Amino acid sequence: MNENATAGPDAQSALCRVFLVDDHAVFRSGVRAELANEPGLHVVGEAGTVADSITAITRLRPDVVLLDVHMPAGGGVSVLRGVTETLGDDAPVFLALSVSDAAEDVIATIRAGARGYVTKTIDGRELADAVRRVADGDAVFSPRLAGFVLDSFTGKSSVPEPALDPELDSLTRRELEVLRLLARGYTYREIAEELFISIKTVETHASNVLRKTQQSNRNALTRWAATRHIG
Repeated sequence: MNENATAGPDAQSALCRVFLVDDHAVFRSGVRAELANEPGLHVVGEAGTVADSITAITRLRPDVVLLDVHMPAGGGVSVLRGVTETLGDDAPVFLALSVSDAAEDVIATIRAGARGYVTKTIDGRELADAVRRVADGDAVFSPRLAGFVLDSFTGKSSVPEPALDPELDSLTRRELEVLRLLARGYTYREIAEELFISIKTVETHASNVLRKTQQSNRNALTRWAATRHIG
């Protein structure tokens, strides 16, 4: 993760503060260079993984996040949801910047809360303009992508609703509580003390969680939970 904020406090207050999320460092460098000389914009940080992105965005509080859609461990939608769950109404505006122009990617990202979606064929000046526009409250889309969104929200889209998470949805409330504590590294004894239940009951819940999530052991379960920001 690389975070930079070189402008002074007075200068930054007048700027639109931008954060870059993309798992390709070379692409992030290119975007940073494109935006460097654009008036009113300042790149305050960048990250290449879902976890690093959520951590840095919630700390730096940028105005706009340029968000890659396809990334390991859940992609841009996971970043968006993770930040929104943490910051709520204080979350930044998200503008998807993706190589994909597939209807399912556009619709899933907008349904998750992004304010716009542009493809990586956009030039630097157009991208800067798109950032300014979403910061001002507009919705911005590359040509033809807006039609996907309009069709989706008017019920005319042939793209199915985003898939649910059947394994996660199958867990009971208590099993989900046990899962969260397991993901945080709690021992069975510590979970029992936290939830005021017996160690044997914890073991039963943990066994059910492993079975329902189709994970073979606790390490695999922890990784599975991390991709869903459970913990």
